[in-house]
Parts: sequence; C-alpha cells; structure tokens
Amino acid sequence: MTRRLLALIVASLFLAACNGGDVPAQTVKSELHDFRVVVVADGLNHPWSMAFLQDGGMLVTERAGQLRLVRDGKLDPRPIAGMPDIAVGGQGGLFDVVLHPKYGSNGWIYLSYAAEGSGGINTRVTRFKYDTSGHRLTQARQIFHAAPGAYGGRHFGGRMAFDRQGYLFLTTGDRGDMPRAQRLADHSGSVIRLRDDGSVPPDNPFAGGTGSSPEIWSYGHRNPQGMDINPRTGAVWTHEHGARGGDEINIIRRGANYGWPVITHGVNYDGSRIGIGRSSPGMEQPLYFWVPSIAPSGMAFYRCDKFPKWRNSLFVGALAGNLLVRIELEGDRVKSEERLLEDAVGRIRDVRTGPDGFVYLAIDDDPGKLLRLEPVE
Repeated sequence: MTRRLLALIVASLFLAACNGGDVPAQTVKSELHDFRVVVVADGLNHPWSMAFLQDGGMLVTERAGQLRLVRDGKLDPRPIAGMPDIAVGGQGGLFDVVLHPKYGSNGWIYLSYAAEGSGGINTRVTRFKYDTSGHRLTQARQIFHAAPGAYGGRHFGGRMAFDRQGYLFLTTGDRGDMPRAQRLADHSGSVIRLRDDGSVPPDNPFAGGTGSSPEIWSYGHRNPQGMDINPRTGAVWTHEHGARGGDEINIIRRGANYGWPVITHGVNYDGSRIGIGRSSPGMEQPLYFWVPSIAPSGMAFYRCDKFPKWRNSLFVGALAGNLLVRIELEGDRVKSEERLLEDAVGRIRDVRTGPDGFVYLAIDDDPGKLLRLEPVE
C-alpha cells in the first residue's frame, strides 16, 4: 500500500469518528496485523502524556499546563484544579503523568514539568493526590528540581517511569547547552533515579561522591523523551533526540556515559561535525539509531494479546516523521523495523499500551487527539 493511499484511508477514519459515525470498514495494513484507528478524545491542546486510572478513566497532560480527564470516550470540559506553577514556553510546559505502582492504596500521581527555580527554568517533579470527587490535585510535594536552571526553551526531557523495585526514573535534557550533558555536577542531560519520596537511593552510582549530583543514574544524553521498562528484563530503555540524525535507543545502565556531545551518529543542523566522531572508549553505543532523524517521542513495549503477532515489539512515536515505528525485538537485539501511519495522523507525541491491550497514541496538535489502535478481526 502506498503512503498516499494509507493517509487517505486513515483520514477517512478520522472524519467518521470525529463526526460521531461508525468506524468504516477500511483497514490500515500492517505486515503482521491489520488495524483500525479510533478517536478516543479530541479537542486537546498539545497532549503530551497519558495515564490509565483503575476506574477506566485517563489522565492526559497538555503542554500548555492543564491536566485533563477522559472518561467513557469524553473529555471532561473542566481542567483538573490544583495545578502547580508551570513555565510554558518553547518546548517547556507540562510533560509526563505517571501513577505510583501502588496508586490503588496510596493515591499518588507524579507530574513532570518545566518550572522556574534558582538561576532559571528546569525540569521539576511534584507528587500529588488526585481527589476524584473534587476534581483537583491535593497534598503537593515537590520531590525533584533539576539544577542549575537556564533561561531557554529547549531540551527538558521530562519522561518518567517506575521500575519493578519502585524507583522513579526521570529524563532530563541538556537544555540546549551541549557540554552540560558531560558534567556530573549538573542534572541536565541525564537519567535521574529517585525513591518515590524524592530521596536518593544509596546505591546510586554517584551518591556520596564529591562534586557529583547523587540523583544521576546515567549521563551523556541530549534530550530523552521516550522511556519504558522492558517487561522481559526489567531494564530501563530510553530513546533520545539527536541533532540532524543520530536519534538513539539506549538500554540504561548504572553510571554509564552515553556520549553526548563527545560522540554521536548525527551532525549539527548546518551539517558540521559534533564532537570527535561516533565512538570513544568508555562511552556507550546506542542499541539502535536513526539517520535521518525521526524526532522520537513516547515509547511502549507491547506484551499483550489483542495483537498477538505484535508481542515482543517496541513502539516509538515520531514527531518530524509523523509516524509510528514498530520495532521487532529478539531479546535485546533489534530484528526489524516497520513504519506505520506515515503522514496519516500527525505528530505522535506519546505511545502507551492500555490495560485493555490496545495501543494508544497522543497526537501533538491544537486541537490534538487521543487515538486507539484496534485489531481488525
């Protein structure tokens, strides 16, 4: 099927769904599964992330600073109250939302966002309780703020994930200042590891060290905006934006240096060289990389039964590429790549596997949408 025909088919699906009609019989062809694209909710302002509540609702972040509730396919017109002060501008704003692994008993949710602090703006994480009856956030507790700050609007990272042991991982970007990613006294350009209350685990690689930030788990990252826990191994996987090419997928290891900006598979936007080349002793190589860039955002492993032939796949959204990438894995090795929905649905900001086994996408636009991929029987 040509890209043009695929785009027309998906556009027709959107037209019917947004007008309240039934999803038509046309299908989107994949190598392994044919599927339909269903609009779950629209009218969102640049949706960035989503989290699934136990009662069937969904929390959705909008980059402009609002947290929204979607329930039964309808977007609640009232933004959730009690939000913190968020620095909205450039790439900055409200980013990720994740539930504590024991949300059912403690009710904690975590938001990452750009916020002003000492010396400027950087990535912050605050923990809340969500009062469903009052439709508001309560009991705010700031648990992390990246330092030092900077007055610029680029490269905040902002993805979060809890691992199997209950530790919270957070990505930060280099804030558009490349050398910061190699400075261990600087949180920027790192993967951060925290306890659920924001305290530092004593086995963090730089905990107790002189002149290093104890929250750092790995460093040498440019701007990671995809992260998920591998359900097979429990390892943290991320992807990050390259410059002009060199987008990377990495398996995150304790204390490892992922090279930016000393090594990279990309170049500057003017075509000039970055750093010393593609490799250097003591610096990690990516598991996989893209040249040219697809501007990856959002990442989700698929291990469910709704799409049985997609099991052991990794899904990655793309902003510049306007597509969904399905990566077939063989252990920790990339076996193949399939590109779906190219130029058909827009900039895919987030990808999630829902508790129902379907694949959900957040489309970064105003108005933006939440989409669901459903198999064709």
